[in-house]
Amino acid sequence: MFERRGRGSGLIRQLRQDFAYRPRIRYGHRATRLTAQAVPAIAVLLVAVLTADVVVLAQLSPERAGETVALTRPAAREPVAGSDEAAAETGRPPAQASAEPAPQPVAPLTVIRRPHLFVVANRPLSSVVVAKVAQVAGVRAIERADAAEVLLDGKRVQTLGVDPSTFRAYTPRPTATSDRLWNSLAGGEIAVSFVLGNDGGMTLGKTVTAPGHALRVGAYATMGMGAIDAVVSRPTARALGIPENNALVISAPGADTAGLRRALLKILPKGSQVATVNPVFAPSPRKVWPAEAFMTADQVRTALTAAIGKLGRPYVWGAEGPDTFDCSGLVQWAYAQAGVRVPRVTHQQFVSGPQIPLDQAQPGDLLFWRHDPTNPGYVSHVAIYWGGGKMLHAPRTGDVVKLVPVTTRNFAGAVRVSPQIAVRVR
Repeated sequence: MFERRGRGSGLIRQLRQDFAYRPRIRYGHRATRLTAQAVPAIAVLLVAVLTADVVVLAQLSPERAGETVALTRPAAREPVAGSDEAAAETGRPPAQASAEPAPQPVAPLTVIRRPHLFVVANRPLSSVVVAKVAQVAGVRAIERADAAEVLLDGKRVQTLGVDPSTFRAYTPRPTATSDRLWNSLAGGEIAVSFVLGNDGGMTLGKTVTAPGHALRVGAYATMGMGAIDAVVSRPTARALGIPENNALVISAPGADTAGLRRALLKILPKGSQVATVNPVFAPSPRKVWPAEAFMTADQVRTALTAAIGKLGRPYVWGAEGPDTFDCSGLVQWAYAQAGVRVPRVTHQQFVSGPQIPLDQAQPGDLLFWRHDPTNPGYVSHVAIYWGGGKMLHAPRTGDVVKLVPVTTRNFAGAVRVSPQIAVRVR
């Protein structure tokens, strides 16, 4: 399956031929630092992880050209009714917040759409810009959304503000068809991903705290958007201070997404980013891969030594080390010790190299599973193959990093990491 070839320019040419998916979207750190009273951080950081099945659909509405918004925090506002701020001023104990106007009925589901590109900017996108995007060849539909990072129960959570009536059409079918879920969102509750709920401690029915607000977890619903782990209605997003209209979802069935992305970047404001939804590693028709495309023996040894050195360290949702980890955080940290840069979230790591049969897995390969009942096609867990039928992984909340036998229940596949490809996945 593999053979050794010359290094240098020959390797680069070979990689260009062999690897059909070569994303080049730039990104920064996974999270922006927030203080205890901080409000949602700059939303452009979301793009680094938006590459899965589904992306935001929100109401397309007229907007004043040139409108701006604070990028790091919203302007000062009156305390939200029912919040700790209000309690401090009135002397009354806080109640669960419900500052939004009465929700409008959620429209029934009439169509399932598939998104292809996600745009996020560091400012509101005006109706003039949106109109220009709509005229690009291949674009079939556009919807707006609000995007930012919000501090929920002390966790930095990538959060979307959406119109429940329209966004539902762009989610996995089990989620899209749930009237109860979307009505709970319209009523001011929050939907969190299965992983955040199950492994991050935000259980169904729990009231979580946000800056100046309190939200009840009304549903588990993975939207298929990478690290997007929470969704609220747009009125709730306003109450949380999430910037408005700084994201777009573009549906362009049949279009060349790479060419479309280049065209959009010429139209969008400077600093905007465009991510491909649902990246796919398209295997080369060739059966032989150059050995230089993969990690060296020394790199594999270093990554495995780093990972095994963390046995017994606790699982914490969203943790990236060096003392606590979630599953993909452990992979990213261990490989970084070997000088190999892999993307942060599980489904991105799934396209960091070619898939191989499980019976051909070697130490240092990555193993993946689909455990999420709200989005059965979503790759939601990763482990490092140790060899001898065993794997290293950070399982779930309440557990620790451990070395265990490989399990094949809900197994999604094995991947041999290519550093040259992994570094380009966004």
